Amino acid sequence: MTDISRRSMLKILGLGAAAAATPAVFSSKAFAARDKELNILCWEGYNSAQVLDPYRSLRGAEVKAESATNDPTMVNKLRAGETKVWDLINVNNPWARRILFPEGLIKPLPADEFEPFFDKMLPDFKRPYEWAHSLDGKELLGMVQRFGPFSFVVNTDKISRATAEEQGWKLWAGDKKPSFEYGIQESDDWNVADIFMIAGIDPYRAHTPEEMDAFAKTAAFIFKNAKIVGDIASLNQGLVNGDIDAYLSGGTYTASLARSEGENEVLAISPKEGALMWVEVTSVVNNPDLSPLAMDFLKYVQTPEVAHTVAFAEGTFNPVAQMGNPECLKLFSKDELNAIQYDTLEEEMSRSRAYDVVPDYDKAHDLMVEAKRQR
Repeated sequence: MTDISRRSMLKILGLGAAAAATPAVFSSKAFAARDKELNILCWEGYNSAQVLDPYRSLRGAEVKAESATNDPTMVNKLRAGETKVWDLINVNNPWARRILFPEGLIKPLPADEFEPFFDKMLPDFKRPYEWAHSLDGKELLGMVQRFGPFSFVVNTDKISRATAEEQGWKLWAGDKKPSFEYGIQESDDWNVADIFMIAGIDPYRAHTPEEMDAFAKTAAFIFKNAKIVGDIASLNQGLVNGDIDAYLSGGTYTASLARSEGENEVLAISPKEGALMWVEVTSVVNNPDLSPLAMDFLKYVQTPEVAHTVAFAEGTFNPVAQMGNPECLKLFSKDELNAIQYDTLEEEMSRSRAYDVVPDYDKAHDLMVEAKRQR
């Protein structure tokens, strides 16, 4: 991946010219306070030097980014008073409109400046895009970029795509140990949703005591019979070397790391029933001393070159909404498109349900942690 020069970045952002029909910079007065500091709370990728170093050079700014492994952790940081620390927060789609904005933790974006960017995104993200707006549709709460199907991953030499798509979550359901070996990724919020799906229960609504009992039993069954519980790298390696035949939670994002190395038997699966997907929304924190670089950075990552860099930032390969812009799409090589399963991406997204907030997540999480401990 080539580095982005300061000259090309000036051209991209339209300093001295128009960019995306929107000003890319603010007045000198706007940069009077905290003009050289930006703090980002995010999923991995946005904290990559490939993304941040060109911006640091462009603005002469001190940019700090911290990543976490789940959305609730980042949301709770703001709830605990860290709105005074962070300028941007990058989390999955439901949190901005359901939690962060209603609780006063983020602030709306100026729609006239940011809505035009959606016009160049993939069709699913054209304005008004639901997950980027407040519940009443009146406020723009953030910008979308990375997204992808996220259910489970198989080795197609062991479990065919057709079988995996048809059987879906039923592959793990039942009273007997599955006929294949599998692993579990250390991704608690996704695992909670997956265990509900395996139990045949909608994860994204309030649950009865009987349903929580079924969740607990399913969690115990799933963890007891798992061969590996680990990170993405160990799970992908397990698929490649034959230790396991499938893993959950996983999707385009996790499989792409192995596929980028030529391991095309590693395939993210979107079941024909009950498939899940995610979309990241990056919002401006309701910081009383907000950096003026916050909104500037949001425009920076919308440009074709930077969007491509974000898509293939070190350690995380994902499709991005900006691929709807031909100038962005042409930057992706054939191998990169193969890694993110671009040939079936539209079809898989069309049958996938958006990730959402689990109403009784804390209780379900405690039950799952206990199941993992007993394993």
